[in-house]
Amino acid sequence: MNNGEIVIRVRNLRKVYHVGDVDVHALRGVDLDVERGEFVSIVGPSGSGKSTLFHILGGLTPPTDGEVYIHGHDLRALSEAGRTELRRREVGFVFQKYNLLPTLSAADNIAIARHIAQRNGPEDPRFQQVLELLGIRHRLHHKPRALSGGEQQRVAIARAIVNNPSILLADEPTGNLDTENSNIVLGLLRDLNERLGQTILMITHNPEAAAYGHRIVRMRDGRIQDE
Repeated sequence: MNNGEIVIRVRNLRKVYHVGDVDVHALRGVDLDVERGEFVSIVGPSGSGKSTLFHILGGLTPPTDGEVYIHGHDLRALSEAGRTELRRREVGFVFQKYNLLPTLSAADNIAIARHIAQRNGPEDPRFQQVLELLGIRHRLHHKPRALSGGEQQRVAIARAIVNNPSILLADEPTGNLDTENSNIVLGLLRDLNERLGQTILMITHNPEAAAYGHRIVRMRDGRIQDE
């Protein structure tokens, strides 16, 4: 469903962490373009730079050097408040750990994302489609402890896209799931992409999970090895 519009543009991206007297080069000159409506899988071993790239693209950590544009906005030129606002407006996050608040129902876990984004009016009509697609409408009043791991991850996905972000960043979204639930969650991500045009960037170490994407980007030692 991509249409040539670039929503993520990365040029010569570098990230160096200073650990005592040692410089750790997590990213060593990464170039990447992602078009609207793409489902891109980023794969690589531990230490390849996948998660560092994820955190930079989400505005969670600044790069050491290079260019990062999200919808034409230069992340390095934005203030911390500016990056926070862009993150709220344009990016949804799904993590390996579901990060649901245990004292809240599934519905309230989703609603809190709207509150944080200061969107307290009517929900985007698309969200009703999302609830049907994810198959969790009948579980919305249950707290996380009453939900299976697969259901918790579906709630986490709903929370990530309730504000209709243009980009969904998923970091090992099936890492805590068994094979059956992994396939369900990956199928749902693919449906969100194909039916609703959601742009998805997914980090995974699992080749079978990566195959759900349109494009596979392989990383090693802080560089893109091939696509």
